[in-house]
Amino acid sequence: MGSFSIWHWLIVLVIVALVFGTKKLRNMGEDLGGAVKGFKKGMNDANSEGEQNKKPEAVTQKTEDSDTIDVQAKEKKDA
Repeated sequence: MGSFSIWHWLIVLVIVALVFGTKKLRNMGEDLGGAVKGFKKGMNDANSEGEQNKKPEAVTQKTEDSDTIDVQAKEKKDA
């Protein structure tokens, strides 16, 4: 009674197919696949956004001499 053999799983699969129908199972599979693709796309977009936010931004500061501008690059921090 500890583990199921392949025959047990095949019988369960047949019963599930009879109860839900193959069309409904196919639709559920497509929905699940679309959700996984959407999740992967979102993760890739978040990673690329994170890389863009790490670009340094320039900070300008005027010195006493009005002809000279001091520029310093700083990392942009996420909010």
